[in-house]
Amino acid sequence: MSAESKLITTSRSKVWIGWIISGLVVLFLLFDGITKLIMIDPVVDATIRIGFPLDLIRPLGIVCLACAILYAIPRTSILGAILLTGFLGGAVASKVRLEDPLFSQVLFGVYVGILAWGGLYLRDDRLRSLIPFRRGSTP
Repeated sequence: MSAESKLITTSRSKVWIGWIISGLVVLFLLFDGITKLIMIDPVVDATIRIGFPLDLIRPLGIVCLACAILYAIPRTSILGAILLTGFLGGAVASKVRLEDPLFSQVLFGVYVGILAWGGLYLRDDRLRSLIPFRRGSTP
């Protein structure tokens, strides 16, 4: 196998892995947003426990769905990831305020954010050109 075809295969693999990771993030966000819109009891109880009033649950679901849609569309995916980062940051801040367990509760939004940005990095050339990770030392 030539070096060029090996690079193309590696590049295609990265893109596919990126789309799979991004797909999982989008599925989670769609689930989260829809459950907020239809106001299922466990979601309502959890959101109220975090400290949000009942009348903000649906708007939070709409914001979550908007972030998911923007993130899923290749042309707006970087904007979606930026907005999603802010949305998840609010969730992390709310969990910190409640003094919830760090690794299982507080950092869950961070984990989703890492997956979102990691998936986007693997599938988007524009982002890879903005943040070039290189092996070895740089001059």
